[in-house]
Amino acid sequence: MSDELVPADQSHMRASDADRERIAQVLHQATAEGRLDIHELDERLVAVYAAKTYGELVPITADLVLSGLPQTPAVPQYQPAVTNRIGGEPGSAVSVAFWSGVNRKGGWVVPRMHNAVAIMGGIEIDLTHANFAEREVTISCFAFWGGVEIRVPDDINVKVDGFGFMGAFEEQLSSRRHIPGAPTVRITGLAIMGAVEVKGPKKKKKSALRELLD
Repeated sequence: MSDELVPADQSHMRASDADRERIAQVLHQATAEGRLDIHELDERLVAVYAAKTYGELVPITADLVLSGLPQTPAVPQYQPAVTNRIGGEPGSAVSVAFWSGVNRKGGWVVPRMHNAVAIMGGIEIDLTHANFAEREVTISCFAFWGGVEIRVPDDINVKVDGFGFMGAFEEQLSSRRHIPGAPTVRITGLAIMGAVEVKGPKKKKKSALRELLD
């Protein structure tokens, strides 16, 4: 991949779940070394899991030194291409829920065209750990008195252009930047007296400590 695709300022690039987990590990290590107390740890973990970009993650560990060495940039360098997400034997081209439920998640391979049909039933499609048969794929949804929920991770590009008739075709995503080289998923279709919802990745559950403090 050409270096021309790598932006000079990476602070606005979207952070992934793996990035947030690495920062959380840094905080736990700092607490074990006595550099943070338990209240500071909890406050910073909340900030970590709420962060959307690399720029929001950097200040969280900026004042920490681990094992006698200054903490190197806790945020990994931006990778312009997500090549390990593209390729593989395409999975099923159809998900159908008729008075029933269908759940597609895990390491499945999304084909070039996948049709999701929910008639008085529900379909959940989670792309968090999915691969994509091609760089651009389409998920076409039809919901009639039913619902389709699609979860998309932060490291893919998404286009939503469906239509709702006496129903809802909703994109519930925060602002996203285009990621050069990443897979692109187009989500289209029709919801009639039903709903198609496109959402971001599931939020991490609060720690037991946080729940007690709340």
